[in-house]
Amino acid sequence: MRTNPATQLICRNTSCAQAICTKAIFSLALGMMLAACSSQPDARPVPDAFAVLQNIPAADPAKYANLREKKNWQNPYLVVRADGVGLLTGVAANQEQMLKPAELLDTLARLPSSAWPYGRVAAILVQETQGSSEQGLEPNSEQQKVALRRNRGTVAGELERAHVEIVWMPTPMP
Repeated sequence: MRTNPATQLICRNTSCAQAICTKAIFSLALGMMLAACSSQPDARPVPDAFAVLQNIPAADPAKYANLREKKNWQNPYLVVRADGVGLLTGVAANQEQMLKPAELLDTLARLPSSAWPYGRVAAILVQETQGSSEQGLEPNSEQQKVALRRNRGTVAGELERAHVEIVWMPTPMP
């Protein structure tokens, strides 16, 4: 019985044919997995903090013109320190949340609109007398003053860049 030369070639190299078939199946499966991984679900891009903050109405000075005490302030209230920034809001039941200055805008953007009854304005108190032994800073040391000025400048710059009005609160007397 005569056999086709191509059949003879395949029959003699069955292990080779199996290897080629296995590689083809593996390549096909890998391609399908990569295609599945690269297709993204209906993920909307996360808006940046600036865009979110611009959705808050502009500040209305008539609503807060006579407020000069922390206990009466309802918008975000920031306490700038040498070791970071404290955030107080009515939403968080007046619990202070400690932040790095670089985290401030993202944190403010995550606040609900009810945290902004006066519009896009925040109060800032600069706390100059607190030392931070954790960072090796003594109260009123030169290092602390430099860190405080750096944090104050960073916070003010970020808020101004995001068009958030600032109300500077007077430092309470000891």
